[in-house]
Amino acid sequence: MEEKENIKERNEICSRTLKTGSRTYFFDARETRAGDYYLTITESKKNFSETGEITYKKHKIYLYKEDFSKFQSILDDMIRFIINEKGREVISERHQKDFKNHTTYNQEIKEGHKKASEMKNFTNINFEDI
Repeated sequence: MEEKENIKERNEICSRTLKTGSRTYFFDARETRAGDYYLTITESKKNFSETGEITYKKHKIYLYKEDFSKFQSILDDMIRFIINEKGREVISERHQKDFKNHTTYNQEIKEGHKKASEMKNFTNINFEDI
């Protein structure tokens, strides 16, 4: 039992958690057998089965110190690119299953107005008048 506690203490150094909607991110500093540190990033996403049972799907990245600088540089570049291209506003509706983008929605409105306009120009003829 004492050996397992030592392994656990050595392996789990520091942890942080980020909860965002149905996703939770775990950032864990861990220790290798050689005594060096590395980072694990785990994404856990809550899912519901057809029966309503809750399950969690997890993805994990192991990031070692020799890769930190390049990883951070690319992550920073990608974040800057996304913010520069799309801004900081989060368009959460797009993540919803019934989301219609603005172009589709505006097109449907125009088509609806066109059909309504056509209906105004329609002459109602009664067959008894013929």
